Parts: sequence; C-alpha cells; structure tokens
Amino acid sequence: MARKKVIEIVLDTETTGLDYTKERMVEFAGVRLENGKIKDEFQTLINPEQHIRKSSIAIHGITQEMVEDAPTEAEAMPKILEFIGDYPIVAHNCIFDYSFLNEASLRTAGKELTNARVDSQQMFKEVYPDLFSHGLEALTTKFGVELKNHHRAMADTMGLALAYPKLKKLYLQKYDWEVKQLDNVEYLFERFLRIQQTVTTLQSELQDLKSVFKLYFEQGGEPIISQSGETLVYNSKQSFGYDLHQIKDVLEEVGAFEKAVKLNTGFIDRLVGGCRLDEDKREIIKDARQELTETRNIQIIKAGK
Repeated sequence: MARKKVIEIVLDTETTGLDYTKERMVEFAGVRLENGKIKDEFQTLINPEQHIRKSSIAIHGITQEMVEDAPTEAEAMPKILEFIGDYPIVAHNCIFDYSFLNEASLRTAGKELTNARVDSQQMFKEVYPDLFSHGLEALTTKFGVELKNHHRAMADTMGLALAYPKLKKLYLQKYDWEVKQLDNVEYLFERFLRIQQTVTTLQSELQDLKSVFKLYFEQGGEPIISQSGETLVYNSKQSFGYDLHQIKDVLEEVGAFEKAVKLNTGFIDRLVGGCRLDEDKREIIKDARQELTETRNIQIIKAGK
C-alpha cells in the first residue's frame, strides 16, 4: 500500500510591528513539506505601504528602502495564498504569523484562513518542558540544525523546516502515549494529587533542613563537604527597596531602565481590556505591544472554592 502523502506548510513572517490589526507584513517565507521532506519553497519581500517601526527593523533588519520596489500586499497575497493552499500551517508561535496572514487575506481576498494551525513552540514545550527557553533558536540547537541569519523569514523557516520533523516524531510518540492513558484519567488525577502533595511535603522538608543548616552556620559552623564533593556554605546578602520615581532618570540615562523594570504584562492586558482607560490611552498601550503569544494550561480548583 502506498504511503499517504502528508503535506504541511512551514512558514515565517516579518512585520512592521506586532499588532496584527494595524501592522503589515514586510516579508513572507514558506516551505512545503511532504512527509517531512522539503519539496518546494517560496519567499518574497512585501511593500507594506506604511512605516516600519524602528524596533522591528532592529530585529529583522528590513528597511523601507529594501521593500520600496517589492510587491504590495495586494500583489503578494494571491501567490502566498496559492502556496499555502488549504494545508496545515506550521510556525513557531503560530498565532502571530497566522493572525497577520489572516488579516491580509481578509483585506485582499475577503476571506478568513481555514487552514489548521500547528504551533511548533507549543509542541516543543510539551516534549521538553524543562528547558529554559523554547524559542526557535533553542529548538534548532536541540535538534542539531544550524540557524543562519536568524530573524529573516526564509532563514527561520528553513531552520524550522529541518527541525520540525524530528520534533513532530517525538511529539506524536508522546501524544500516542497520552491517548492510551485517557481511559485511566480519573486514576491519574488522583495520582497527580498524591505526587503534588508529596512535592509540597518534600519542599517543606527541604526548608526545615535549610533552617538547621542556617542555624549551624550562625553558631559558628564551618563549611561541610559531602562524600560526592558538594560543599555546603553560608552566604549573607543585603538588598534594598528603591523609589522608582527618584531613580528613573538615572536608569534611562545609563540605558538600564528596561532591564531594571519588568512590566506586569498580565495587569497591562487587564487594563487594556477593562473600562478604566479612554480610547486614546488604550491605543497608545496597544501600539506598544511587542509580541503575541498563546498560553494553554490546566487548572486545579481547590475543594470548596
């Protein structure tokens, strides 16, 4: 029996900014995979007919001059849609690229995309949840794929196209194992709760031991070396609280403000979605968006809540 042909479109876009409702694509690249093998590719610069933000140029390096003679969105989209067809779209943080393509399709063809969406970043998190980073560079490094000219559309697309089949194989193996556990899900939930309680107990035990070690050193104890070579020592570190308003100008002057201050993005999202802001302020905050991500989590609600 002939093997069924599985076709997927791996793609990446570069844009003028990050809000897909206002910004436009400046570059598109796609690779056609047939059963995990590269069979075709397509790429194009796109004249967005609007300003490219400096923050975006700093990432992808595509300037106004580079797209001046490139096809416009209206000219490029028919070829892009033809290349994509109705095949599944694979991208790293797929919701970002999909949203830009969908908006462009609505503007130029008057229709929404109906392609299945495959997020390789989410797959990567599922297979390797313990890794510090799940970005494209971390993915290609994990699977031994050289990523050249990172943040240009075809370079990122090709890097993903080479790493994705390896990731997909592991992901499907994990998914197959998970499906086989569905009949046991009630038992597994009880097991999860037991493990969770064990972890909580062990964390408490570790804290108790640390309290003993702290007391040992505070009473003059010397460093202890284990049989396997680890050394137990005691350090004391002081830290201060700061009035941000007093030091803001200094931090900005030395270029350290963004590193020193981390935005509470959850609060900002709630602020924009609420009714406390007038429309002008809401738009200013929306214009400052730097990335679009999608998070999927389970939640356990305590009994009685």
